[in-house]
Amino acid sequence: MFDGHLRAGVDKRTGPIGAALAKTPISADALTITGIIISIAAGVVLATGRLWVGFILVVAGAVPDLLDGPLAKMKGTTSRRGAFFDSFADRVSDLFLFGGLGWYYLFSGKADLALLPFGIYGAASLISYQRAKAESLGFSAKGGIMERGERIFFLAAGLLFSVILVPVLWITLVLSIVTVVQRFVKIWIQASGSVSGPPRRYRRDYEASLKGPFQRSEFFRSSSRRSSHPRRRIGTSTASSSFSRWLEHRSSRSIDDPKS
Repeated sequence: MFDGHLRAGVDKRTGPIGAALAKTPISADALTITGIIISIAAGVVLATGRLWVGFILVVAGAVPDLLDGPLAKMKGTTSRRGAFFDSFADRVSDLFLFGGLGWYYLFSGKADLALLPFGIYGAASLISYQRAKAESLGFSAKGGIMERGERIFFLAAGLLFSVILVPVLWITLVLSIVTVVQRFVKIWIQASGSVSGPPRRYRRDYEASLKGPFQRSEFFRSSSRRSSHPRRRIGTSTASSSFSRWLEHRSSRSIDDPKS
C-alpha cells in the first residue's frame, strides 16, 4: 500500500531534504549503515523491555531509511548495488526489531506472545522473497495491504501506546498474511499469462510422427519398396529361393567338373 499510494507523497517531502543532504559529504550508504546500527540498538532495547526507548529508536531508525533513496537520486549514485544494500538493511532491521520484541515476551513470563513477533517476521520474509523472486523473473510484485512501511508504523504505534501493543501485533500479523496471499495471486496471474505451449517446430514434428505412418500413400510406398527387394518379392518364399540357389550351384559344379 505504501509503494502503491503513499510513495509519491513521501518522495515530495523527502526530496528537498535529500537535495540538502546532497550538498554534504554524507553518502546514501552511510545513511543505510546508520539505519542498521539504530535498528540493532532498538532491538536490544526492546529485548530488555524498555518499550518507550524502543519507540524512539524505531522512529530514529526509520529516518535514514527514508532519506537514503532521495539522497542517492540527488547525487546520481543510484545503482543495483545500492538497491541490494538497502533491501538487505531492511531485512536486518526487521530481524532485530521483531526478534528483540519476541525475546522480551519470551523471557518476561509471556512466552505464548513471543510467537506474534516471530510470526510477523516470517510473513515479512515471505513478502520480501516474493517481490525479489518475481522481479528476477520479470514480473511486478509491488503492493499489498501491509508492506514494510506499514509494519514499522504499526510497531511504532504499539510501542508508543504499550496497552494496545498486543492487538496491534495481531493486526500486523493477519494483514501481513493477507499481503502474502495478495502478492502470490498477483504473481501467479502474471506467470500464468506467460505460459505457452511447446514451440511450433516441435508440434509440427510431433503431428507428422503421428499421422505419417498411417497415410495411405506412405503405406503403399513402403509396400512397393518391400516388394521390389530381390529376396522379398511377392509370391516368392524363402524355401524356393534356397532351392533355386542350390540348383545353380549344382549346375556350375557339373560344368566345371572334368569328370562329367
